[in-house]
Amino acid sequence: QVQLVESGGGLVQPGGSLRLSCAASGSMLSIYAMAWYRQAPGKQRELVGVIRSGGSTNYADSVKGRFTIFRDNLKNTMYLQMNSLKPEDTAVYYCYVPNFDSWGQGTQVTVSS
Repeated sequence: QVQLVESGGGLVQPGGSLRLSCAASGSMLSIYAMAWYRQAPGKQRELVGVIRSGGSTNYADSVKGRFTIFRDNLKNTMYLQMNSLKPEDTAVYYCYVPNFDSWGQGTQVTVSS
C-alpha cells in the first residue's frame, strides 16, 4: 500500500497559479505511473493528467497548455503546476497511483475573484 498526501491548494484569482504536491510513502515509486484527478461539486471525478515512469505525460483537453505534471523521484513527490487558472478549475484535487489503487485525501482549489 502507498500513502499519498496532497498539499498546496487554496484560493486564487482567475489567471493566477498554484502548485500542488503529492508526497508518497514507500520507495521505487519512480517505476509507477501517477495521476492527478479532480472533482468539482456535483460532478464526477475526472482525470486531469498522468505521468508515466519514463516521465511522459498526458493531459485532459481542458487543462492542456495550462497545467504541467512533473515528479521528483528522489523525494517521492509528484507535482501539478497550474497556470492561467479559471473558475471552472475549482475542485478538490486528488493524486492517485493506479498500481496500488491508492488515493490521497485531496486538496481544495478555489478559483474566484
